[in-house]
Amino acid sequence: MFKQWLLRLHRWIAVILSIPFTVVIVTGLILSFEPMVMGANNAAVTPAAIGAALTKFDPDGKARSISIRGYDGTLSIGGAQRGQQNTIDLASNERVAAPGALATLFGSARRMHENFIYDLRWVVTVSTIGMLLMILLGVLMGWPRIRNTVSGWHKAAGWFVLPLVILSPLTGLALAFGVTFSTPVPRAAGPAVTVSDALTIVGAQYDLSKISWIRPLGPALAARINDNGEMRVFSVTRDGLVPFGRNWPRLIHEGNWSGIIAPMLNVVTSAALVILLTTGLWLWGRRQLRKRQPRPARVQMVGRTENA
Repeated sequence: MFKQWLLRLHRWIAVILSIPFTVVIVTGLILSFEPMVMGANNAAVTPAAIGAALTKFDPDGKARSISIRGYDGTLSIGGAQRGQQNTIDLASNERVAAPGALATLFGSARRMHENFIYDLRWVVTVSTIGMLLMILLGVLMGWPRIRNTVSGWHKAAGWFVLPLVILSPLTGLALAFGVTFSTPVPRAAGPAVTVSDALTIVGAQYDLSKISWIRPLGPALAARINDNGEMRVFSVTRDGLVPFGRNWPRLIHEGNWSGIIAPMLNVVTSAALVILLTTGLWLWGRRQLRKRQPRPARVQMVGRTENA
């Protein structure tokens, strides 16, 4: 009887949160591929091209942030005022309305993954908590019998990659509540570093195409850089780069901690979550349909299911 109540609660959480689950899981699957292309080199991303773009579109040096998409060959310059942003095609050094199709896809997926719709971030947080609760209920129901049925696929998808399925929403919840397990870097002494100066400082150690962004982070001007497959954050000071402590929840959740291995694990996790969601809703829908049918038809359907 207790197992039946656990199963019923497991089903209804999935049904009630099915739409947020779908948005979060599908966008998560899309974003799983982003780290695979972030390390791609683009001939257009050079110090000269970035410098020319800043000279042309930020002549007064008021930019507060920049984002470089090496795989897309574009640079986004954040203005001194909130909401100001120019996107530059580095090959032509001209303003474009938006980044390329792939970068736009990743950007849209990230906004929906983090904010759902109309900045409803709390919906994502509630959905993440619901997902963890469903996983706990599934574990409490015990090790299942794995069969070649829709129900068997559902159970296998959950149990065979259980650590990954737990880590994904758990690290997402840590990000939602600001848990980083790292200490912030204190403000550097001396005059503030400008974005243009930061490019020179970072360029002394790294290829500029490896930069993800440079922007204020707390009291410091920070740079996020692809460091041999790991996205690391550094405080940019006059004396060089000072690494922030590793934000392991973000590294694990985004798949940015170990070259190609981490994003592939995220793809497997997202695929397993897609299977869990679709098979779970299919089983619930089939159960509801069976309940609404007359008894003779229901008996006939049960017989067909058992013979399948």
